[in-house]
Amino acid sequence: MHQIQTSKLFWASCLALLVTSLSFGIRAGMMDQLGIDFQLNATQLGTITATAFWGFPLAIVIGGFVVDIIGMKRLLVMAFLFHLTGIVLTIFAQGYWTLFFSTLLIGIANGTVEAACNPLVAALYPQEKTTRLNYFHLWFPGGVVIGTLLVTLFVYLGIGWQFQVGMMLIPTVIYGYIFSKLDFPVTERVSSGYSTTDMYKAVGSPLFLFLFLCMFMTAITELFTGQWISLLLKNVTDNAILLLTITTGIMVIGRAFAKPIVQKLAPQGVLLFSAIFAAAGLYMLGSFTGNAVFFAAIIFGIGVCYFWPTMIGFVAENIPQSGALGLNLIGGAGMFAVSIYTMIMGSYYDGLIIKHLPIGSNLDLYSSATEGTAEALAYTTAKNLAGPEVLQITLILPILLIFAFGGLYLYMKKKKEVVPIGSVVN
Repeated sequence: MHQIQTSKLFWASCLALLVTSLSFGIRAGMMDQLGIDFQLNATQLGTITATAFWGFPLAIVIGGFVVDIIGMKRLLVMAFLFHLTGIVLTIFAQGYWTLFFSTLLIGIANGTVEAACNPLVAALYPQEKTTRLNYFHLWFPGGVVIGTLLVTLFVYLGIGWQFQVGMMLIPTVIYGYIFSKLDFPVTERVSSGYSTTDMYKAVGSPLFLFLFLCMFMTAITELFTGQWISLLLKNVTDNAILLLTITTGIMVIGRAFAKPIVQKLAPQGVLLFSAIFAAAGLYMLGSFTGNAVFFAAIIFGIGVCYFWPTMIGFVAENIPQSGALGLNLIGGAGMFAVSIYTMIMGSYYDGLIIKHLPIGSNLDLYSSATEGTAEALAYTTAKNLAGPEVLQITLILPILLIFAFGGLYLYMKKKKEVVPIGSVVN
């Protein structure tokens, strides 16, 4: 029997997730430039952004079904190949369709990484799943921060977006190499002896289905706002991309200190606390102006910080029979919801812009107007008015979550009281 090198596997997983998040940070930062270089409108940019979110649930759900059969190692080698191809294709993109397919491939790679790494982390640290999943997912906002800072630096130095994307090749090659050399444990469901029937039963349970629906809302609140923040809040601050860096910076710090918070509040308490802060932060982002927006970004960052890893951690701790499939269905639900919402909101945002333009205006005419002309000014003003309106509609979701997680908190409290002393909680 080979020795399982827990910390090496954990760190390689973090590197793989870093590539996933770099793709988000770098893409969020270069969206405007892609629009200019390839003459794409907001709807087309929305679709390209959304493809990353389609590839992800597709891969994470398929990964969830096959991970116990083919093993986590093979899945990660596939992720490496998808990342490599997607990154290289993006660098040599020729227009809308090459961007569409390269982003889709990167999305598939990102989903495959999570499909293998979420159950891997849960299997490596059975005693502290939620805490370790928070540490692992710290690399998601971490990479977004690194990505946006790289973009800001490269733009300042006048280095093209092709180089920005090329930077992702470094961690990709490293994680591919490390994983190819290491031995992997079996997934936790397999080692615990839960059957495939147990797994499907668990995934159909009311508690799981409730969390599945909640994940739609937590993911949209966090990721839709994150991807679109620079576009939506251009008017409020010149440094809209800095807002993304602030919220994600808060998330890195928050997840790094997850242990005492998870121990004190339990996963369900953390989720309720998160929903309250996310709703408050989103409301402020949509209504504050000037430097107050940075305060709003901090509150919002605290809110969305624990959503994703704690949702997965809650399932890993309270519905362990659902296995890797359960963890991956939750992640897939989140990304799928974001992709649909991003597309709807892309065209809704275009509609809002038209609403703020003179009656009977042609959107394409205004969006391609030369800088300094009356049309270009009108278009900018319309965009500035439309951005906060999109955030105010999204605010409905975290408000619903406050009620949902409040109910979950009371349900878990009651469940705990019912369990007789000395019996094992599953």
